[in-house]
Amino acid sequence: MVSEDPVDRPAPSVPPEVWQTYGPADLSAVPVFAGGFINFGYWRSVDLGGPLSQDDRIRSERDLYRHVLDAVAPGGGRAVEVGCGLGLGCALALDEYGPAAVTGVDIHPQQLRRARDANSPLLAARPQRLRFVLGAAEDLPLGDAEFDCLYSVEAVQHFPDLTAFAHEAARVLRPGGRVAVAGFFSVDGAPAPEERLAGLLETFASGLDIARPVSHLARALAGAGFADVRTDSIGPQVWPGWDRWLARLWAPGTWPRNFMTAWEQRILDYYLITAARPGRGRAHPTSSG
Repeated sequence: MVSEDPVDRPAPSVPPEVWQTYGPADLSAVPVFAGGFINFGYWRSVDLGGPLSQDDRIRSERDLYRHVLDAVAPGGGRAVEVGCGLGLGCALALDEYGPAAVTGVDIHPQQLRRARDANSPLLAARPQRLRFVLGAAEDLPLGDAEFDCLYSVEAVQHFPDLTAFAHEAARVLRPGGRVAVAGFFSVDGAPAPEERLAGLLETFASGLDIARPVSHLARALAGAGFADVRTDSIGPQVWPGWDRWLARLWAPGTWPRNFMTAWEQRILDYYLITAARPGRGRAHPTSSG
């Protein structure tokens, strides 16, 4: 059986840019996101000195998930991914990290339909270990203290309210639970980041991506009661590889190549943000990924 969305909750409101990009436009089908993961990739294990293959690209996307999942070590516990897209990261977590169960949450109903289609064999084989539900990061359709870890990969740039997200993360995590968020933020102290990023990148100009300093999420997590909040730049493992991949499709000076420009100008960077909910919880074994 496939777990369906709760019927007693209203559907979340989806911003128009998010609705179009992840619905009718189906960003997961765009060639630059080979494999359907919809992330920029973590390229540490890829040789950037030679030609890049589609296999290299898919490896980078999967490795970004592994880098995030290593930070929450979901083995044996219950995990939730916020902004799960096609659910391929949920499947990777289930197959490689051994959680008791994984729940994928996404705000877009079309993405959830695609996730259920893409993972139909896994859903049929492990109905108690994988489910997908409709919900917003700021109002998760999940029970209190239901999960041992919460993670999100390259969705946070769309979340309109980081404070509400942080409080929801604290609510659904058990004592001792961990959170890990990977995504791009403006660099703390960069002058006029909103205007500069909107001038460089169409996704910021349209409002699809929201320009905020990474410290905003760190403060939101601390304010929600999390401890050991860390913000670590992983830009060197993201931007050069992403730009090399983009170079296959876009010439220098076109707007997608300006992600690299924004990083070089210290306006934008890519971060892994981690934190823990205080209290005694289950032990978190180190995962090999």
